[in-house]
Amino acid sequence: MTYCVGMLLKAGLVLLSDTRTNAGLDNISTYRKMFTFEEPGERVIAMMTAGNLSVTQTTLARLQEAIDDPDATPETSIMRAENMLTVATIVGEMLSLVTAETRDRMDRMAQAANASMIVAGQRAGGKMRLFLVYPEGNFIEATEDTPYLQIGEHKYGKPILDRVITVDTPLVDAKKAALLSMDSTLRSNLSVGMPLDMVVIETDALRITEKRRIEANDDEFAAMSAAWSQALRDAFTQIA
Repeated sequence: MTYCVGMLLKAGLVLLSDTRTNAGLDNISTYRKMFTFEEPGERVIAMMTAGNLSVTQTTLARLQEAIDDPDATPETSIMRAENMLTVATIVGEMLSLVTAETRDRMDRMAQAANASMIVAGQRAGGKMRLFLVYPEGNFIEATEDTPYLQIGEHKYGKPILDRVITVDTPLVDAKKAALLSMDSTLRSNLSVGMPLDMVVIETDALRITEKRRIEANDDEFAAMSAAWSQALRDAFTQIA
């Protein structure tokens, strides 16, 4: 399992993912689930993945092949697509194709072949957009009413986002909320684990403005987690 969250704010995008992948309690590995593509000044795209690892890795490999193809077109390459809606469409079609190819084999072994992705970014002349792509290839988009999207083990980290995040939330507060959302998930579900990957893309920057890996021994994250736990305990004791 995994947990990934993406926020679409007036100030920009905040994306956070864990890196734990497990196939049973005795087979736990670390795999990156955050992937970025950029041509600074022209476009920037970030993707996060959850679900069957073979499906997501194959999907990303084929998307990269399409980027590298000398005959690539705006309909086949996410780095040539005319807008972010087309990017989401290309990703959805590829994810659906790989899922269908994999599902027959996986079904025979009684294993799931489902995977989902968060796709976000901006192209020059367009606006920032954030999509959640389903295994079937269809997708939904973040809006002002729902400015964040999650994939994976999302239920533990959702309450703080519901209470804190709006489109007007500053990036510094959004990063804090994302990390505390992840902290809640880490405490409640062992299938989500460190290290974490965070990407920030400021509106109209057309490049990644912050990229950070947070290891298990990160002092700043540990201090934030401890402060949040103490704040919750204090609030609990003050309620009559």
